[in-house]
Amino acid sequence: MNHHDMKRAEARRAAVLGRRSMLKLGVGGLAGGSFLDLVGLVRQAQAAAPAAAGPQRPPSNCILIWMDGGPTHLETFDLKPDAPSEYRGEFVPVRTNVPGIEICEHMPQLAKIADKYAIVRSVHHNQGNHGAGNHYMMTGAPPRIPVGCGAYVSFHPSMGSVTAHERQAPHGLPSYFSLPSMTRSGGPNFLGAAYAPFVVSDDPNGKDFRVRDLSVPRGLDEGRFLARRDLRKLVDRLQRIEDPAAGDPVRVLDDYYDQGYDLVTTPEAQRAFQIEQEADTVRDAYGRNSFGQRLLLARRLVEAGVPFVTINDAGWDDHSELWSNLRKRLPPWDQAVAALISDLSQRGLLDTTMVIALGEFGRTPKISTVAGRATSGRDHWGSAMSILFAGGGTPGGQVIGGTDRLGHAPNDRPLSPENFVATVYTKLGIDPGKHYITPANRPAFLVSDPTPIRELMG
Repeated sequence: MNHHDMKRAEARRAAVLGRRSMLKLGVGGLAGGSFLDLVGLVRQAQAAAPAAAGPQRPPSNCILIWMDGGPTHLETFDLKPDAPSEYRGEFVPVRTNVPGIEICEHMPQLAKIADKYAIVRSVHHNQGNHGAGNHYMMTGAPPRIPVGCGAYVSFHPSMGSVTAHERQAPHGLPSYFSLPSMTRSGGPNFLGAAYAPFVVSDDPNGKDFRVRDLSVPRGLDEGRFLARRDLRKLVDRLQRIEDPAAGDPVRVLDDYYDQGYDLVTTPEAQRAFQIEQEADTVRDAYGRNSFGQRLLLARRLVEAGVPFVTINDAGWDDHSELWSNLRKRLPPWDQAVAALISDLSQRGLLDTTMVIALGEFGRTPKISTVAGRATSGRDHWGSAMSILFAGGGTPGGQVIGGTDRLGHAPNDRPLSPENFVATVYTKLGIDPGKHYITPANRPAFLVSDPTPIRELMG
């Protein structure tokens, strides 16, 4: 362990001890004091914890590729070619440009640039349905009550919403986008609707792509448009609730109006959406499909200063027809993700932009056939998953952790969703040990274990 690692370890121990002391004092003090006393102790403990040693990198932005449904780790980044036939599946691994690292044969473009990203194979949790797994990986907080597979749940703010709360994008752009829809747990919870994602549902692969409601209405020049804005302010006499904890919906609506006006009238904001300005060679490199062009739009958004963009990439819940589905899906997915990483690298943006691809969990090691289906696949599996992590100062060309010979569970460097989310926050320039005070006057830590994955930190 070098000098900087020792300093960081000491800082983490001091933070944990400070929090433990706070809990002991706070719980005991509730008998003779108020809950606000406990809040004060939380603040004191955080203030007493020393900051991590070493130079601080500038905050990175994040493009999060959410593989909704739960991608199979055994057919993407953690193949088991020596496992028995009922486990190993139909695909074979291929070498990458980094000796010793192999990935799926149907991802040849990513295989060529493995030196630019890391693979984490040992994040695991105990949430086996979509709603709960989605919430855990999107927020770093396990759900508090059982959550059904189809549920849209938000017991805790998502990484995107926290980023919107902590960082402001320039030129009137929202700080948090989600394309083409919001993920199940991508919302703000107690932070309020102002920190929900700006959703761009329109398809940038369309011939006349135009973000709905982000241009001055036809027949209304900009001068008249702004005059109408002033008129609206003049006639709007609705009383505002002064207590921000009350969550006045009228104030939230005002924020949306102001944001909408800024988007419509700011040239820099408008340019971010003008994907048609990209050269045909660039658009072709990403792939002329909805997913590829959304990744290109995400690059344009972070280039314009947006700190967090989520691509909600649905359809990874392969209980049946697994290999036939992936033979169609993986090649264009591979092309687009590799193009995004390479494009950011060539533009000098990869060092300050994370590209992360993951879903809510992995898939069962043993192949199964669901009742009523003619072909086989894999079921939900929280005990093992793989995450692609590039950019933001992440050392590429490495595999972190590993799973056993059948892919059941980590047998090397087991990591939690909290560790993953703490890594993202740290690279975003947000203290993962930070806490908010909820409208109910309760402290809520962003992540219960704010320890990032050290191998990804550089």
